[in-house]
Amino acid sequence: MRFFARVFLPFLLLIYIGVETYLKLQHTSLCGEVGCKLAGELLRFNALYLNYLGLAAVFTLIFLGYRSLKSPFLETLFFMLLYAAIAFETTILSYQLIANPEPCLFCFGIWSSLLVIALFNHIKNFAVVLAFVVAILLALSTLTISKNKAFVSAPGFYLIQSETCSHCKKVKKYFAEHDIKYTPISTKEVNARAFLKFVDIATIPVLIMKDTENITLITGDKKIIAHFEAQKEVDVITSELEPVPTESNMMELSSDFLSAGGDDGCALTITETPSCEDDNTTH
Repeated sequence: MRFFARVFLPFLLLIYIGVETYLKLQHTSLCGEVGCKLAGELLRFNALYLNYLGLAAVFTLIFLGYRSLKSPFLETLFFMLLYAAIAFETTILSYQLIANPEPCLFCFGIWSSLLVIALFNHIKNFAVVLAFVVAILLALSTLTISKNKAFVSAPGFYLIQSETCSHCKKVKKYFAEHDIKYTPISTKEVNARAFLKFVDIATIPVLIMKDTENITLITGDKKIIAHFEAQKEVDVITSELEPVPTESNMMELSSDFLSAGGDDGCALTITETPSCEDDNTTH
């Protein structure tokens, strides 16, 4: 039984990782799900190196498992490596569950195999292993982690806003009155706050206009409303005039029209406050 649990089961896991590594070298994979591809995007390095690390760890586990049949010291090292591997895979898989729409099935397979090996090796300690796994999952779930997904995908209007921002409320009221469809993105979303910090915008609301080719940003309630008012005037003038063949009916906007300028806006800070002042203050 000990040989089965410490040598045979890890050997099956070694084959599993080895097959996946070979397939990745051939630009394919056992896991064809979206979650497996997204998991690779979370790594700081090529996912193939993680496979090499897994192969080395499992090979060492097999070696220690075989030698531990006659050595209590190597038995201790075997369990230390096994539990460390479970903690490592639990951390990676837990992060994927939080950050990705779908987890990586290949990682889930490795994690499940390690738990099975732990179960067959020491049933009495398996409850402790499960408690350890749950603790890691709960710890990571308390953190604010960016979702690995695109918020601005299809063409349309996207408004980065806050429920407590008075300037955001003006824009949303205007959109409601004029039946302008848009997708609200809360500043509570980590990706939204990271995006605004990346483009050095410290106030909200921010309107993102996406079409098939371009993305345009407009900051501040006055400039956002003025943009749509200007578009209404262009539409009225165009409808009153006879059609004249032109290259484009789009009205060009000045560069100041899209800049942050001195327009009013709610200050965006790292910690969102319950309300904001009407004057333009930037932290």
